[in-house]
Amino acid sequence: MNNAPRTICLLRLSALGDATHVVPLVRTLREAWPQTALTWVIGKGERRLLDGLDGVHFVEYDKKTGWAGMRAVRTQLRGELGGERRYDALLQMQVAARANLLSAFVPARRRIGYDRSRSKDLHGLFINERIPDRPGIHVLDAIGSFCEPLGLRQTQVRWDLPVPAEAYEWAAAQWPEDGHPALLISPCSSHALRNWRAERYAALADHAAARGWRVVLCGGRSQLERDTTDAILAAMSAPALDLVGKDTLKQLPALLARAALLVTPDSGPMHIANAMGTKVLGLHAASNPARSGPYSDRRYCVDRYDDAARKYLGKPAAELRWGAKIEREGVMDLVTVDDAVAAFERYVADRDSA
Repeated sequence: MNNAPRTICLLRLSALGDATHVVPLVRTLREAWPQTALTWVIGKGERRLLDGLDGVHFVEYDKKTGWAGMRAVRTQLRGELGGERRYDALLQMQVAARANLLSAFVPARRRIGYDRSRSKDLHGLFINERIPDRPGIHVLDAIGSFCEPLGLRQTQVRWDLPVPAEAYEWAAAQWPEDGHPALLISPCSSHALRNWRAERYAALADHAAARGWRVVLCGGRSQLERDTTDAILAAMSAPALDLVGKDTLKQLPALLARAALLVTPDSGPMHIANAMGTKVLGLHAASNPARSGPYSDRRYCVDRYDDAARKYLGKPAAELRWGAKIEREGVMDLVTVDDAVAAFERYVADRDSA
């Protein structure tokens, strides 16, 4: 406690899944140093999801505001500091060019960033310390290691996302508790080339419905999500509950918590569901589930990442740079309906034997 920093600034703007990965780090810092003031520079949507997180002051940056927004962040941070001139430490947990530039507006003595293997977009120019280089670890563990230069270790992973009671009440009202487990489908990633075909989602959904499951679709308000959902519903034989565009970011975790199983590509809802304790049937070909799949349990994921590496890059996944994306046209076609049905049946077998 004698070595506790007075102030720490965390910088991670996006995306929803990665912001979720930061929460266990916040818990680690709060448990070790409850008196340390934590400020988190965060994106607009991520702020809505995590607003109310214990012991954290959020400073929101909207990327649409450009340089003016960065100057406004600096002004707000100076207000957060009070009588201090600089933060004792900045944890710069995002290597994108915009985030690197924004970090220059954060006054801090120690500027801790990624190891050289993960750095890009001149990240090294904006930091003066680096986290340990540990290849082959999950994104959440890499983020968790940002406390190590401060003398801590993240030895447990705890989320406890700030979900209000009214969000749980909304989720509970969406379908009755009638003994039918819910298969929740969140069909779209923000990266379109990670998305699966609508007719394949429909085939999996019909299989689940034939097994006595309730099928529920969820997602945001984008046109892509609306069009994809409409195509899934049109291809299905069984009925489904369409909640796409009807929830808020505060209601989404509660909705995910109600599901028995979530089906999704590599996406924010994947990681939020995992944080809420819901099992995930992840669909992976464009990205490596060992790096960016559901952190707690990947038993029900479909992993065609190695097949994608061999087909599109001419080498096995083991020879790729850790974290390499294979976002190519048609890559998700490597994930078959049979793959997804087999993963679903693995979950059903485990659920029935529990």
